[in-house]
Amino acid sequence: MEKNTQESNPPNVVLIYLDDMGYGDLSLTGSTGYKTPNIDKIANNGMFFTHFYSPQAVCSASRAGLLTGCYPNRIGITGALSHKSEIGISSDEKTIAGVLKQKGYKTAIYGKWHLGFQEQFLPTNHGFDEFCGIPYSNDMWPLHPTGTYPELPLFENENIANPAITPEDQSQFTTLFTSRAIDFIKRNKNSPFFVYLPQPMPHVPLYVSDKFKGKSEQGLYGDVLMEIDWGVGQIIKTLEETGLIENTLVIFTSDNGPWLNYGNHAGSTGGLREGKGTSFEGGQRVPCLMMWKGVIPEATICNNLAAGIDILPTLAEIADAPLPDNKIDGISLLPLLKGDFEANPRQEFYYYYRKNALEAVRNNTWKLVFPHPGRTYENFQPGNDGAPGKVDGNHQFEGGLYDLRRDPGERYDVSKTYPKIVEELKKLAENAREDLGDELTGFPGRNRREPGKIKN
Repeated sequence: MEKNTQESNPPNVVLIYLDDMGYGDLSLTGSTGYKTPNIDKIANNGMFFTHFYSPQAVCSASRAGLLTGCYPNRIGITGALSHKSEIGISSDEKTIAGVLKQKGYKTAIYGKWHLGFQEQFLPTNHGFDEFCGIPYSNDMWPLHPTGTYPELPLFENENIANPAITPEDQSQFTTLFTSRAIDFIKRNKNSPFFVYLPQPMPHVPLYVSDKFKGKSEQGLYGDVLMEIDWGVGQIIKTLEETGLIENTLVIFTSDNGPWLNYGNHAGSTGGLREGKGTSFEGGQRVPCLMMWKGVIPEATICNNLAAGIDILPTLAEIADAPLPDNKIDGISLLPLLKGDFEANPRQEFYYYYRKNALEAVRNNTWKLVFPHPGRTYENFQPGNDGAPGKVDGNHQFEGGLYDLRRDPGERYDVSKTYPKIVEELKKLAENAREDLGDELTGFPGRNRREPGKIKN
């Protein structure tokens, strides 16, 4: 395949990762009461992926998949790691930062980590030169509405810079992490760099600076999205002013869908079924926008299947960097970035949740959902103003076959109409169970790896 860049001049990469932003939370996907012009600018100058999936519909697992190119259950990371967890990302796994450092990239993360808070698990021990941020979700603190947590710290590399984050501190998070990313870009404008900006919001609790307080017509959630959009604009402006915009790949996406039981403090799925914590489309399909001048065709819509696990191999191919020695699940999306939609590098996707439950499989536009227990938000009144509403965390879903081309809301089971499609998808599931396992059917899987564990 023809290379995009000279080895001596590989592109910079800015990867912006939001927390709990839904498919319908951008202007271009139908948000109301506020606008996201700077995020939309990425799509206007690049590509919008309409069928892009987070690796799993929950915090830690999604981030593990993004950074390692693996289904998170392959590497032993499931769910959202707690403040008491004694596991984290293994030192045997190579992150995007580690892959790009092989080609001389400077690397940094500003925001939420959530792959282990003990020193051995921190970003600076997993390929990142710099880290400023929080070790886990921003609601894991004493003000949590339903749980008991210790103080939330702010890390500077491997040291705690602030042992007790306050609401006032959280109101400055978006600005703080954006400004740190901008400073890093300016300091490293003469060498290739990778900036990972996992903003802690719009995950609850929601806080916003005075710059955007009360600015939207959708309340605090809209204010927060407006400030995040402003931050994206500041980064793009910096790339333009430094002359780096011509050789920088900007990626914007989310770790999973919205936490719907938080009502007016949650986002929108844009009509997709269910939300965060589910393997239905509203939980795992998220917007993804990429911009890279001269390579990605401007104002392009990509309807091909793609996923967060594909980012690592895509960046590795772009930078001409070796892939990790361990098996990964991602596939390079570079042909799609070039506008070759006939290439169709990814045709299949496995929807895992809980510890290791294969809840659904997808092939092209067909999705087969297996009977499984799971979270449902339906038929429950959501909470408001930061208080969660009720959910059924152990609802028994019957499953079914859905044609996502005609039925993205997964409302009409057509398994009886297309029995051959069902059988084809069941064969894909058998392959997944053999490789990765499936607790729903009792398969352990042959190729799963252990997470990192605290060293004694």
